[in-house]
Amino acid sequence: MTEPRQAAGVPAAEDSPRPVPGEQPSRAPAAWTDVARRAGGRMAAASETWLLLALVIMIVIFTVQAPGKFLTLTDFSLMGQDAAWLLVMAVGETFVIITGGIDLSVGSLLVLSGVTADLYCIHHGGAGASWAAIAVGSLIGLATGCAWGAMQGFLIAKGKVPSLIVTLAGFIAAGEGVAYLITGGADFRTVPNRLVNTIGLGSVLGVPWLIAISFVVAIVGGLVLAFTQFGRYTYAIGSNPEAARRAGIGVDRHLIKVYALSGLLAGLGGILSLASFDSTTIAGHAFDNLEVITAVALGGASLFGGRGSMLGSFIGLAFSTILLEGLVIIGVNQYWQEVAIGAALVAAVYLDQFRRRQRGAGRVRWAALWQFGRQRA
Repeated sequence: MTEPRQAAGVPAAEDSPRPVPGEQPSRAPAAWTDVARRAGGRMAAASETWLLLALVIMIVIFTVQAPGKFLTLTDFSLMGQDAAWLLVMAVGETFVIITGGIDLSVGSLLVLSGVTADLYCIHHGGAGASWAAIAVGSLIGLATGCAWGAMQGFLIAKGKVPSLIVTLAGFIAAGEGVAYLITGGADFRTVPNRLVNTIGLGSVLGVPWLIAISFVVAIVGGLVLAFTQFGRYTYAIGSNPEAARRAGIGVDRHLIKVYALSGLLAGLGGILSLASFDSTTIAGHAFDNLEVITAVALGGASLFGGRGSMLGSFIGLAFSTILLEGLVIIGVNQYWQEVAIGAALVAAVYLDQFRRRQRGAGRVRWAALWQFGRQRA
């Protein structure tokens, strides 16, 4: 997943700027990275439009099937709270997938971060822990996720180990290994009351804290991806990592930052989950990574890198969340719900492949027409 790849309109590696001998490039030309960002954004926008249309149609169908039960204000609030940590992790996963990688470890890092955060609180006040202890415990949880993510990024960028293998190993080691060693295989059920009553059950201006925090993270992540150098470099690396290197981008350093960000946001998801469930729920997040990846892929991010948007990931998560909730309300068997999500993921990847083939065929046709025109001239 780290081989060079090219988005429409992005220069090939051999056409990219070469550094002058004896001169160390410091940063990529803004024009080149903007091309990569705009190309990835335009292609994601088309996917967002179709997915949003499908989402509206699905809402109408479920509303007709279960009038007065589906998508009421209470139902919407509950769905938003249940998906809060998934949205937070989807923000980090979006950055990872746009670079052409994948992070399978986010669900396990959520669990491990929640365990380390709660472990500190248990030893510093338990259920009656002060806000100061909660803050320190939360910082420990965030640092755990960030450090683990940075370690994975280092192995991927410097060790050249495929992201699939590194993060799969991280998924097993963090969730099934370290978290179980710390807890002895049993959940911690002593969670600070202040954390549960405020973040888990409380609200701000009528909006549950879980939803408010996840929306703020998504908005900030979207702004960073769309308008900052960090976002431009992310698109450029996903479009063509070799061209990005020749243009002066520190590809390895950026990849480490991206995986550290994914781990950090998984850590934040662990704090939100801890507050929501009043427990570490070490066995309750085994499929969170697949739900997050499905949401990002449904939202138009290419698993081959170079394309995606935060809005698309948000719509993708809304689609999968509402699909599952609607199937529950109309009484569909739970196992068919999982089949539906799996089918949605396969469909998203197939459409991505189809679009790539169409773009490739289009470039070949235009090249042939251009050559024919030259010969006629």
